[in-house]
Amino acid sequence: MDSPHGPTHSIKLWPPSQTTRILLVNRMVKCFTTPSILSRKYGLLSKEEAEEEAKQIEIAGFMAATQQFEKDADNDGGSAVQVYAKESSRLMVEFMKTGPKPKENRETIPEPIKLDHVFDISKAHVAASVLSSVKDQLTEVDLSDIVSRRPEPEAVEVMKMFSLALEGCKLSCLNLSNNVLNEKGVRAFGDLLKSQGNLVELYLANAGISAEAAKAVRELIQSTDKLKTLHFHHNKTGDEGAIAISQLVKGSPNLEDFRCSSTGVGSVGGIALAEALQTCKLLKKLDLRDNMFGPKAGVALSNNVSMQANLTEIYLSYMNLEDEGIIALANAIKTSNAPLEVIEMAGNNITSKSTNALADCMVSKKQSLTKINLSENELKDEGVIAIGKALEGDYGRLSIVDLSANGIKGDGAISLSKAVVGKSGFRLLNINRNFLSDKVIEGVREIFKNFPRMLGPLDENGDDGKKEDGRDGVN
Repeated sequence: MDSPHGPTHSIKLWPPSQTTRILLVNRMVKCFTTPSILSRKYGLLSKEEAEEEAKQIEIAGFMAATQQFEKDADNDGGSAVQVYAKESSRLMVEFMKTGPKPKENRETIPEPIKLDHVFDISKAHVAASVLSSVKDQLTEVDLSDIVSRRPEPEAVEVMKMFSLALEGCKLSCLNLSNNVLNEKGVRAFGDLLKSQGNLVELYLANAGISAEAAKAVRELIQSTDKLKTLHFHHNKTGDEGAIAISQLVKGSPNLEDFRCSSTGVGSVGGIALAEALQTCKLLKKLDLRDNMFGPKAGVALSNNVSMQANLTEIYLSYMNLEDEGIIALANAIKTSNAPLEVIEMAGNNITSKSTNALADCMVSKKQSLTKINLSENELKDEGVIAIGKALEGDYGRLSIVDLSANGIKGDGAISLSKAVVGKSGFRLLNINRNFLSDKVIEGVREIFKNFPRMLGPLDENGDDGKKEDGRDGVN
């Protein structure tokens, strides 16, 4: 708005010019290399050391000040200038006190970088310029949740800015989770994705990735041979998208941690992923929960599991595997050399037909198992008695057993309780949401009378699984 004396002009103090930034670096170099109060106390640096450290300190100060400017985006940048000066001074004095680290022990600044902000186009311009200036030092970048609730055209433009700013940087870790990517979003990050050949960790969780978006990911990422972690959960991938992702997996022989849960994958996509995982002999964590693989995909997956020698955690709950798939997987686990710690197979319509295979599987891993989750199945007393017998003896690390919601009425609960009570390190038995009568509950509590904290709640038991109303259930 014009004043009576003519138009007013807003003077922005941030960001500083490149000349100003170079001037600050030169002043720090001079301080590091010439006699002063600080240098007399802490010593002088060579010019090479001074220039390298001064540049990194200036970058750190610039990043801190830019974050301050984003918080106070409506002001003239005065507070950002103060942060820039104070943070640079603090880091300079701190560095003089500790001295330069050997090159092999130095950390780049900043590493990792997390953009904890939702960006509109104006703020994205500032942040992108900062990223571009430091991208040669970056190895880990977290761009998760940067465009939440932004209109699609604006969100795509913001993602393109960051992608262009970071193009060519050599990242080991990239997180694009919690952005509504779809195919347009994935392609907006195209410049960045195409330039990455050294990724060790890639996170694309909860990103609205459809089958077409998954195909775009596969197209844009040219090399995954160094990839160790791939998280792709909570998307809308489906079978077609799973087939595209399976191509990434197939090209990732060093994969250790694969998560593709809650992605709407059925039998066809499940079989594709299972076959692709056969190239991944170094797996430690496998999480495919909440997909409708079905028995055939379960059998296909068992062919991979039997070859794994490093697997410590396997999450296969709510996958409609049924007895056929579970028996195949349990037998595969038993024959593998994997030091499994966690087995989760909840909600798979498992009946007592599977219990012999499951029992043998558990016994084979008794030295490593820490958690077993078979909740929300149909094992009933017959199956749970077999599980209880399998859990007798020395399980040195077992801490959690969950057999809630399995149609247990009596003997299964007693057998299981006796098997786990008092085990060293054991923390929790969950047998809630079964058909336990008051008499059975009393018997279970008696077994745990010296270890009450090991027993979970029993308040949702009774006829038909309803909460106790004072009547005895079926014995």
